[in-house]
Amino acid sequence: MISTAIRLNPFKGCAGPEGTPVPWSPYGRILSERPVFTLDPRFHAGCYYVQDSSAMYVGHIFRKALDKIGAPGIRVLDLCAAPGGKSTDLAASLRERYGEQFLLVANEVMRDRSRILSDNIAIWGDPNVMVTSVDPAAFAQFAGAFDIIVADVPCSGEGMFRKDPVAVEQWSEQNVQLCAARQKRILADVWPALRHGGILVYSTCTYEDAENDDNLEWAASELGGEILPPADEFPQHGVRLTRYGNLLKAGEVPGEGQWVGALQKTADSAVCRKPDFDRLRPLRYGVPAGVEKGGKLIPDPDYALSLGYKGEYPIIELSLQQALEYLHHDPLVFPDAPRGFNLVAFEGHPLGFINNLGNRCNSLHPLARRIHMNIK
Repeated sequence: MISTAIRLNPFKGCAGPEGTPVPWSPYGRILSERPVFTLDPRFHAGCYYVQDSSAMYVGHIFRKALDKIGAPGIRVLDLCAAPGGKSTDLAASLRERYGEQFLLVANEVMRDRSRILSDNIAIWGDPNVMVTSVDPAAFAQFAGAFDIIVADVPCSGEGMFRKDPVAVEQWSEQNVQLCAARQKRILADVWPALRHGGILVYSTCTYEDAENDDNLEWAASELGGEILPPADEFPQHGVRLTRYGNLLKAGEVPGEGQWVGALQKTADSAVCRKPDFDRLRPLRYGVPAGVEKGGKLIPDPDYALSLGYKGEYPIIELSLQQALEYLHHDPLVFPDAPRGFNLVAFEGHPLGFINNLGNRCNSLHPLARRIHMNIK
């Protein structure tokens, strides 16, 4: 049976379905069954993210990297970030450790996937995450700008065979070699952006040595780095030790397949002390409180979900059915609520804004995120 896991948002009250703890993730939970997440308002509020438990191992290795080199003011690049599971994990780990003193750039080169990434970052709510959609080579102009780069690179996908028949159909020895070559190009392109002494967290969802251990060894030799020895921490939970990393195989761990290793840069690197990431035309960075229209401040829809929300608006607490109706974009009426802009919440968790006109409400919830399934 394919397991279902979530990772709680520690900055939104850690509300979500009950489950068994994921050994390598402080907020990971493995669920006994898969609920209908679409019908849980807490999911739409960013209280938790649905993520495979094996994929959470990247966050574990990232936190070990923070132990080694992290400091306030840290800059991190999540290079292949969509749909956002790893980025939200990194953001939570950074905020727990440094408060506001960090920047996470979450990048996805595929434009359609970058929009999904941007939505998921908005729902998670961390204003210190910048979303970009550029080729990895674009980061080379920011020499030495990042303390840690996480590269969960495209791969041949053996770790997804159990749940993705298309991955099985596309697999071939030739494809493995093509993927390994592409991964080398990605690492070489982004390498100048990692500072001297910085750490690369490299991961795939395949079992192929050519894409995993061999590529990390290549990066150490050709790009200039020292492989950080992997720890044999969770053998009782099915996590294997390989030459240079940790391997999680579907059927041996609760989740799907994942391989993770880490490399510390030893090569000299120029330093871009004040990188201007605005040159990358970010899709998202921070959340404005709103925009002025006709002398009135119209709140930004995502401001309600942001950890930077300052509580300026009256709160309307919704029942479960009302929350689903709001997310479904059904008409709602709150005759006793204050006129004007109100924040609507479920169990204290903000969902968005409405403009209360008394006999009707205008919803500010983004149309692209509305629930389409039957909510009755």
